Amino acid sequence: MNRPAASVSPLDFRRWPWLCLTICALTLCLQLLPGGRAWFVYDRTAIAGGDWWRLWTGHLVHFGWLHWLADAGLWLVLGWVLHARHRHFYLLGLGFMPLFISGVIFWAEPGLLRYGGLSAVNFGLLLYLALQGWRRQWTDWFWPAVLAVYIAEIVFEFMQDGSGGGLIRFDEPGIRIATGAHLAGAGYALLAAGWVWFRRPRAGPCHGKV
Repeated sequence: MNRPAASVSPLDFRRWPWLCLTICALTLCLQLLPGGRAWFVYDRTAIAGGDWWRLWTGHLVHFGWLHWLADAGLWLVLGWVLHARHRHFYLLGLGFMPLFISGVIFWAEPGLLRYGGLSAVNFGLLLYLALQGWRRQWTDWFWPAVLAVYIAEIVFEFMQDGSGGGLIRFDEPGIRIATGAHLAGAGYALLAAGWVWFRRPRAGPCHGKV
């Protein structure tokens, strides 16, 4: 029999998503010290030259405060929810999804020279959460609705030529919405969800959390 998840007190610091909070703090530090952006941003030329850490750290870099606020706000919400509901997926995702996204765009988009932001990782986390909600109960439309709003914003930005002409303003010329990165984040979420569904057939109830 499935047991309802125990409520978590906001004052129970032991249950806080500390890894999520630490990564958010790192993005804030980079935003406050824009001079460090050059050392951590996804830079295709630098990566090809051996700066492999940029495949992961590039997602910590943001191009402007509105860009950071949008990404960090959703990051904290998703981190709090996923840490409680799907901790294994979440912890693995924090390590591997940024690398997966960067690897895909490095291979598939040679013209994308610079990239930054948590939005593609957020998109993957949000898609996974929506899929798991649907898997549990098809009438669970809250997270799918949030996902739909998120996709609508990406499409709106893209229609504005992707240069931050919508709700987000970038602080560097030439920065565009990286559609390929968001598709890579979605691909990671679909692969993870497919693995969970394959590993846990419909024949019996699902007791654990991934």
